[in-house]
Amino acid sequence: MSPSETQAVVTLSLMAAFADGGKHDREREEVRRIAEGLAHADAVHLPTLVQDVLMKRVAVGQAAAALQSPQARQLAYEMAVCVCDADGVQSVPEQRFLAQLRSSLGLDDAGAQQFTDDAQALAAAPLEGPMPDAGVRAAPSPVQPVGGRPSTLAEAELDQMILNAAITNGALELLPESLSTLAIIPLQMRLVYRIGQSYGYELDQGHVKDFLATVGVGLTSQYLEQAGRKLLGGLLGRVGGGLLGGVGRQAVSSGMSFAATYALGHVARRYYAGGRTLSSQMLKEAYAGIAGEAQDLQARYLPQMQQQARTLDVGKVLAMVGGRR
Repeated sequence: MSPSETQAVVTLSLMAAFADGGKHDREREEVRRIAEGLAHADAVHLPTLVQDVLMKRVAVGQAAAALQSPQARQLAYEMAVCVCDADGVQSVPEQRFLAQLRSSLGLDDAGAQQFTDDAQALAAAPLEGPMPDAGVRAAPSPVQPVGGRPSTLAEAELDQMILNAAITNGALELLPESLSTLAIIPLQMRLVYRIGQSYGYELDQGHVKDFLATVGVGLTSQYLEQAGRKLLGGLLGRVGGGLLGGVGRQAVSSGMSFAATYALGHVARRYYAGGRTLSSQMLKEAYAGIAGEAQDLQARYLPQMQQQARTLDVGKVLAMVGGRR
């Protein structure tokens, strides 16, 4: 994919991120930070691009016109849909933006609608669904729980559940498809929900989203960062790269999804075991510390992530998360 096409895809993704005027300022700033951090000198100058999008100096049709190949146009639409769905089902402004984008890209309505429906199914995935089983036996966790509130699950079961979720999300990060990257978010939310439930708390979508945002994991920005790293490396699926070739190397180099999921699980465990008394700053510090430890752990479980990635496709991902197919 050419630098101009890469810039167009990123531009449209940023437009999607900011399409909802009601997006929380914290999420908007996180999206801006992630976008500006995805510097790729050969493709785009993102700080300038972010300002162009926010100041409305670039139009949807203008960005879409830079996409020459059908694959690039499809990728741009998929990225935009997933960015809109990352923080929940689409708002009316987001739906209007996507309709305009489909028209500007000249996409087949049936194919675009199927992808949109699948993404919406992931965005609406229930919190109470099953947790993944990576088939790996967890060693005793190096992260010690804090607090005396009892859980209905044994410590070993909690360790296993967190590790399984981290490995599965690490495997999803190895896959090239946009939907696979989007599926990481509902699995992380489900993990936090299940841990809180084990400590006697009945949580809803709003609480879990707020918990992720408090520790520093924005939903839209997390998707943009995960997918953007692949995109700016020229590695996304049908545009270039391979399952365990370039994509695998790029994803594993950061270990982002494994580390983020592992840290979320253990911070949630501390938070709910301690009676939800940790301050926002303490939660952020705990998350940062555990994520650093998880970066070392992810190398140990890389073979299991690679093996699981070989067995996954979009249909299996949707079924696992609680979508369709």
